[in-house]
Amino acid sequence: MQTFSIHKPAVRSRHGLVAAQNRYAAEAGAAVLARGGNAMDAAIVTALVLSIVEPWLSGIGGGGFLLHADGTTGEVSTLDFNVMSPRALDPADYPLSRSKIGNWFDWPTVEGERNVSGYTSMCVPGAIAGFAEALARFGTLSWEEALQPAIAHAERGLEVDWFTSLSLAVEAAALAHYPASAALFLENGRAPRAGDANNPHFRPMPEKAKLLRRLARAGAQDFYEGEVARTLLADLTDGGCVIDARDLADYRPVWQAPATGRYRDLDIHVIPGLSGGPTFLDACRRLAKHDLAASVPMADAALAYATAIRQAYEERLTTMGHAATPAAGCTSHLSVVDSKGTMVSLTNTLLSRFGSKVVLPRAGILMNNGVMWFDPRPGQPNTIKGGVKPLANMCPLIASRRGQPLLAIGAAGGRTIFPTVLQIMSYMADRGLTLEEAFHTPRLDASTPTIRVNTKADRGVAARVGTRFPVEIVEDTLYPVNFAVPSAVMREGADNIGMAHPTSPWASVAVGAPDGR
Repeated sequence: MQTFSIHKPAVRSRHGLVAAQNRYAAEAGAAVLARGGNAMDAAIVTALVLSIVEPWLSGIGGGGFLLHADGTTGEVSTLDFNVMSPRALDPADYPLSRSKIGNWFDWPTVEGERNVSGYTSMCVPGAIAGFAEALARFGTLSWEEALQPAIAHAERGLEVDWFTSLSLAVEAAALAHYPASAALFLENGRAPRAGDANNPHFRPMPEKAKLLRRLARAGAQDFYEGEVARTLLADLTDGGCVIDARDLADYRPVWQAPATGRYRDLDIHVIPGLSGGPTFLDACRRLAKHDLAASVPMADAALAYATAIRQAYEERLTTMGHAATPAAGCTSHLSVVDSKGTMVSLTNTLLSRFGSKVVLPRAGILMNNGVMWFDPRPGQPNTIKGGVKPLANMCPLIASRRGQPLLAIGAAGGRTIFPTVLQIMSYMADRGLTLEEAFHTPRLDASTPTIRVNTKADRGVAARVGTRFPVEIVEDTLYPVNFAVPSAVMREGADNIGMAHPTSPWASVAVGAPDGR
């Protein structure tokens, strides 16, 4: 038996940094910083490129959240551009099945999984509106300039290396049900063979490139009320989706003050309302009751983490949703800091891997399966309903100290997101670990009744947690994804530090300097 040790060092620079789940996207954002752009410019360019180079996790057919922290004033703003259900969505169209095949939320299965895939699973996308709104408020680039790197990548195409081939193979059977999806991602119904350094393999996205060029010329609102909107509606109507022209035209992203809590000496800023943010703050309050210093055995700390996370999740899933008063998916998260210390923490998602599995034939974009975020059971706080936003797992955050942004962090991984971010933050705030050390320290996941413990965790962790909860010991594998994939940047004096997920083959931190160092 062979044992491998994987280590990915943190990046330190006095220039700006972009931490993202794909190096091409991180490099595109860093190039903006190198040319004098700011953190928001880089964040939006990075997100747009991610929709091309890692299209199964995020994209313009989805939605998300972001936070912006001013490096001079410390002021934090949040933007909600998450997906919204179409007004004509009818809960009666999603009858419960007697079978239960299991899903991220352990909810009953809907007949035909109509809420999980296909045209009946789609919500109104908010990404384009959100990106454009954020750029207009805090960026310096024009909308047309911000789209150019994504257009170039769409024209070149998705690079098919071994990791792309694996990701496509995982969902090949589902993608094969939809002709445009199969044409874009598969070869004869199967994942294409991977290229290599000497013979790279790319799959161009001509329809998506055309759509992006149109948006660059006509502006972002064209996605909701212009030529692009008409293209989207033609595809959606043909497929049987109930999203209509009014749904698109009425969509607006929402600026809000952050929800803020305290953990040790940190002020934690999160997205308020229907996000993972309020649950994160709840877990922080529960965790703050424990002594988690480095002198405390990791097994005891792990039990405290598991207890706080489980209790916070129980509160979340029984009280939060569009019908409540707010006190498994796959996503992309990116964190940016510029040379002035301004930070952006942005999460964008299609919800599931490849979202609805549908590439719209004319528009060339993957659409979300946002209906899956609703509880299919009648009478629940987050039950299926038209014209509302679902309860989302995304949990981007910015932590400040003494009024200045210190850390921008978030992760990909559905319900595993906030447990990952909580433990990384505690490792630093309680146990004195560096960002690099915190990223490499094994974690547990307590977002489901059975607590998953990383097989590399300290001896005794599983046994200690097992005194209160059912425990499963698992590997931190690429697939299945048992733990979230975090990306973070932080400020330390005049230096910026960036960290990407150690075991992800694509995750990277890029430096926004002319020489890339």
